[in-house]
Amino acid sequence: MPLRDALAARIRAPFLEPGAARPAVVPAPVDRRLLGAGSPAFDIHADVTVMMIGGITSLLVQMLHPRALAGVWDHSNFRTDMGGRLRRTAAFIAVTTFGPREQAEAAIARVRRIHASLGGTLPDGTPYRADEPETLAFVGAVEALSFLKAWRRYREPLMSRARQDRYMADMAEVARRLGADCMPATRAGAEALVRRMRPQLRADGRTREVCGLLLAAPPPSPALGPAHRLMMEAAIDLLPAWARAMQGLAGPGPAAPLVRAGASGMGALVRWALAPAPKRGASVTGRGTAAAPPQRPA
Repeated sequence: MPLRDALAARIRAPFLEPGAARPAVVPAPVDRRLLGAGSPAFDIHADVTVMMIGGITSLLVQMLHPRALAGVWDHSNFRTDMGGRLRRTAAFIAVTTFGPREQAEAAIARVRRIHASLGGTLPDGTPYRADEPETLAFVGAVEALSFLKAWRRYREPLMSRARQDRYMADMAEVARRLGADCMPATRAGAEALVRRMRPQLRADGRTREVCGLLLAAPPPSPALGPAHRLMMEAAIDLLPAWARAMQGLAGPGPAAPLVRAGASGMGALVRWALAPAPKRGASVTGRGTAAAPPQRPA
């Protein structure tokens, strides 16, 4: 179908390797992946819209941690290549979720080597290292909670607590392999960790600059501009009220139902565009098919 193919090509374009026509990660059979069969991550991380919204929400909270922000500020080219940084982060999530175990383990080892070599000094003179377990646990907890919250809002509002905790346990496994030894394995534990860390969070000039660059990042193409803006609004809407206040961001307010309805509709359209074409004799409902795994969240 030409319309669906054209839309799918636009959606996939930002996820492809630069200068290549193939995705950064080719999905492996389930029994060859890092995460065990039945992981909720296979569903959650395959939903492009959920990952976009949850990923932006995650970044807006993570940057409030001075040590997490310092690592980005001191050692990243986010000012000139925000899209590239997001694409690399998303490729890591994709390979650790969908890629072959050996490829996932290699990606984790590579990130650990990079973290071990980075450090610096906070604005108040306090030294930091990029591989501090507590900071890594905060980053991992916020990321997983944000993806989970986006999934529950837009795809599975009645998701059981057991399934939520299975997702958090799988994300904790990846985080611990990265060095986040204290990453909790349940939703309640991750939420408690974030609450404990809140007194350490700050919003300052550097936070505002990074926040501004993230929210002002251009869409992958002009045609995706309205969808891009909608995802940003949905991500701000998904923020905890305290984080939104710290960032100085106004939520949708009375327009929240419209933002959520728009994001829900956008998600349905994206899934339709990325779903495999029905085989001859298959149900027209598409039951049993799955969206192609995304190559990046935001």
